[in-house]
Amino acid sequence: EQRCARAQRDDELKPEIQRVYEENHRAYGARKVWKQLNREDVKVARCTVERLMKVLQLEGVRRGKRCVTTIPDGLANKPLDLV
Repeated sequence: EQRCARAQRDDELKPEIQRVYEENHRAYGARKVWKQLNREDVKVARCTVERLMKVLQLEGVRRGKRCVTTIPDGLANKPLDLV
C-alpha cells in the first residue's frame, strides 16, 4: 500500500458508516452516525464522519423546513396599494 494513512483509514471507515446509516433507515445524520460508531468502539472524529458522508453522498433526514409548493409569478398583475 503506497497510499497515506488517512486514505487507508477512510477505506476502513466507509463501510462502517454506510452500515450504520442503512441500519437506521437512512435517517441518521453525521452526528448520530458518529455517536453510534463510538458506542460500538469505533473511535473516529465527528469531522471525519461528516467528510466521509459527503463523499458517500449520505444525508440525514431534515425536519422542520416546509416544502415550497407554489412559486409566485413576478409578472402577474398585482392590486394597487390601498393605504
